[in-house]
Amino acid sequence: MANEKALLGAGCFWGVEHIFRTIPGIVSTEVGYAGGTTKNPTYQEVCTGATDHAEVVLVEFDPSVISYEGVLDVFFRLHDPTTLNRQHNDIGTQYRSVIFTYSEEQQQKAKDYVAKVDASHVFKNPVVTQVMAAPEFFTAEAYHQDYLIKNPSGYMCHILRP
Repeated sequence: MANEKALLGAGCFWGVEHIFRTIPGIVSTEVGYAGGTTKNPTYQEVCTGATDHAEVVLVEFDPSVISYEGVLDVFFRLHDPTTLNRQHNDIGTQYRSVIFTYSEEQQQKAKDYVAKVDASHVFKNPVVTQVMAAPEFFTAEAYHQDYLIKNPSGYMCHILRP
């Protein structure tokens, strides 16, 4: 069975990547930008909010170990999908909750998962996670890749809830 990929935005990409890399079945992670209007944006440009890009993590996973729904489960457990354009102290459209999908099947599964999470009332407020077809992905600068491994005392605002 071939590996699959998921493209997810859940706030600052450092913590999202750091958590995903610990999950069995995750083959690789890469941080970057997607969903905006600027070609090859820089971190400084994305931070202004003017590019409309989200900070995202491209997750490659082995579906014989973890399903797409399993990836989505981790995604919803590591951030607050009810805060529009915000995660913790990070505010702006670049920190939005978004699932970019690579197929019709992924899109339907993601929409179903959003509805399931929303209906569960695990969160007090409604889920605002966007689901849309994956746009072009732009790899972030090298210093952002594996950031929390290179900088163990760096900023981490994500936890994986049970």
